[in-house]
Amino acid sequence: MTAPTIATLGELRSSGHVHRSVKTEIRGNLIARLAAGLPSLPGIVGFDETVTPEVERALLAGHDLVLLGERGQGKTRLIRTLAGLLDEWTPVVGGCEINDHPYAPVCSRCVALTEQDGDLTPVAWKHRSERYGEKLATPDTSVGDLIGDIDPIKVAAGRTLGDPETVHYGLVPRTNRGIFAVNELPDLAERIQVALLNVLEERDIQVRGYQLRLPLDLLLVASANPEDYTNRGRIITPLKDRFGAEVRTHYPLSLEDELAMVAQEAAVLWDTEGPSGSDPASTVPHSAPLVPSHLLDVVGRFARAVRDAPQVDQRSGVSARFAIAAVETVAASAVRRAAITGETAAVARVADLPSIVPASLGKVEFDDADEGREFEVLEHLLRRAIAETTRARLAGLDLRPLQEKFDSGLLVESGDTVSADRLLSQIGSVPGLSELLDRLEPDGVGEGPAAVGVAASVVEFALEGLYLNKRLAKESAGNRTVYGA
Repeated sequence: MTAPTIATLGELRSSGHVHRSVKTEIRGNLIARLAAGLPSLPGIVGFDETVTPEVERALLAGHDLVLLGERGQGKTRLIRTLAGLLDEWTPVVGGCEINDHPYAPVCSRCVALTEQDGDLTPVAWKHRSERYGEKLATPDTSVGDLIGDIDPIKVAAGRTLGDPETVHYGLVPRTNRGIFAVNELPDLAERIQVALLNVLEERDIQVRGYQLRLPLDLLLVASANPEDYTNRGRIITPLKDRFGAEVRTHYPLSLEDELAMVAQEAAVLWDTEGPSGSDPASTVPHSAPLVPSHLLDVVGRFARAVRDAPQVDQRSGVSARFAIAAVETVAASAVRRAAITGETAAVARVADLPSIVPASLGKVEFDDADEGREFEVLEHLLRRAIAETTRARLAGLDLRPLQEKFDSGLLVESGDTVSADRLLSQIGSVPGLSELLDRLEPDGVGEGPAAVGVAASVVEFALEGLYLNKRLAKESAGNRTVYGA
């Protein structure tokens, strides 16, 4: 939708436009969404019964809020989603640095302009995407960054120090009539946090010695990790008292939520148009990689097992990014195999799962007593996740016909460089393949080269299930695995 064409204050008045504060605007749009049965925070997974209702109540109450939770729980993602509750377009005085509404200007420049030009005052329009501001609280953040400071260039241009227009506005006033977020608020030096006290309560700002009162209209949202984990700082008590609501976030409570979040966030699709240019290496397969649902299940269970492991420092948590990065690594392993073997479809298999462990080491903090055993612990938890998934997915399925092929002495070599065609050709016809596909990939396997890759993936998963049930033996060395009776 394009911006409205109204260009002057007089036209705006004639249109019947009604000025609403930011919090009133958000409240009205949220109520409309709830009444229509639409999600208030689209794209946020796993918070429907816990965090989302608390955020909705805070917004309906007109409260500034702080989200408190461990790393990787989606705090920043949730905060950015709030911008979708603003009106799509809002009028501002043309050229205003702090987005003054034409009906109620607050800065000296816009007050003088509306008095001088009246109904001819120029009006511009801002999209809601331009009404969101964000600052990561870093130790070098200054009051000038957030609130403002004297602009020496304006002073040098001839303005006097007493002129309010010599002020260079910081991020907070520049987000006036919008939403401003402070990420990792405890990392903000306590003396800098003091500068936000008036913003939250009196809704104004102070810049050095100026008698400057700007009644800011904004929603202030902050995120923070629990103080007992960060040990980097704290939110000062007067500032905590000024936030209307504190909302605790959490990791996905169920495996289904974990998998839904991973499926939504993991970037596992590559360019499907194929390589370009005359580089001889451009023969690399270019179809989109596929991580079948049974492998997503393994990754989800693995992430939850790591999160609950006693060897892991529970104060630091295990970020949701852990599972997302794991899925992306598995997909990348499938693409590597396709490039090496010449496959035209990259489909992940059990052989790609071990690649997760070395890639994940940097995302987990272990207790001091288990330092040096990180690789061993993660490998054990991955094996456990595979075992749990095979039990859940293959329970009640008769795999004896497949096992009987090995009882006659068949050996099958697999690994992260063995193509799907080569894996299947070693086995020949696979008894019960349709049942395996129905059980492991109930949503279908598609057509063409990808179907062959999915078939190889479910067969290898069945072989892993037989091995874990002690019906097959397995020998692994490097990237090579051999299954046999």
